[in-house]
Amino acid sequence: MPPFEVVLGAWQIDWAALLLIVASGVLYGLGLRSAAAKGRHWPWWRTAAFYLLGLGALTVLTCGFPGVYSAELRWAFTLKIALLLFVVPLLIGLGKPISLARAALPAGGVARLNTILSHRVVRFFSNSLAAPLLGLALFATFLTPLFYTLRTDPVAEALLTVGVPLLGLLMALPIIEEADFQRSSAFITLEFVFVFIELLVDAVPGILLRLNGQVLDHVTTVAGSPPAWFPGALRDQHLAGDLLWFICEIVDLPLIILMFMRFSRSDKREARSFDDLTDQELDDLNAEHLRRGR
Repeated sequence: MPPFEVVLGAWQIDWAALLLIVASGVLYGLGLRSAAAKGRHWPWWRTAAFYLLGLGALTVLTCGFPGVYSAELRWAFTLKIALLLFVVPLLIGLGKPISLARAALPAGGVARLNTILSHRVVRFFSNSLAAPLLGLALFATFLTPLFYTLRTDPVAEALLTVGVPLLGLLMALPIIEEADFQRSSAFITLEFVFVFIELLVDAVPGILLRLNGQVLDHVTTVAGSPPAWFPGALRDQHLAGDLLWFICEIVDLPLIILMFMRFSRSDKREARSFDDLTDQELDDLNAEHLRRGR
């Protein structure tokens, strides 16, 4: 394992990440200013979560040790990608960026935002039944020679740096931003079962990396003279598998808790809607349901 001073002292400028971080920070700041101008209070802790936890974690993962050594070390690359997909979006989502946009934008802007959110492409990728499959497909490439290309190719690295957090946001925001992605309680129950199974399946690539006795990307040497603390190729692969396995399993807990909270809110919302119905409206609704059942 790397010395502590190496972990703290390894820094670089990742231009793709820097562009994403600056753009996100500026847009969020403009939203805060616009919301304040309208007299709408925004909780300070959501702002802190967005900047310090969300963008802070994104900065450390891309510009700190995991980003510096991701091309040479499989486990550093795996740590970076897995946390960008599962953890950073949850931390950014605590800042409720979509809710802030709704509070900051004028009526026309909110309408355009609603149009974008309701587009079938966005709905597909934000569907909890579909998005985890994309994560599984990404991690499955770690079992092939493509793993080396993803780590070392600058274009692939830039695409992953921007694309993986966005994919993670599409997975997390439907759970966190309940007001903007409302689902029925029955649909949420189906999502919960599917996501629970899928999050467990996401750990399979990590298990295979850990248990395999050969180097799957066929690269057994590191260019140049690696530091003494660098592991061998097979040990590096096993460490990557351990991390992927652990992260995919441990991230289940907060997501499952969020899914439970989402189901509870949806169930209460549906219960209130039924309470608001008159007896005649309720009878008509039951009759319509029975006709459809036939």
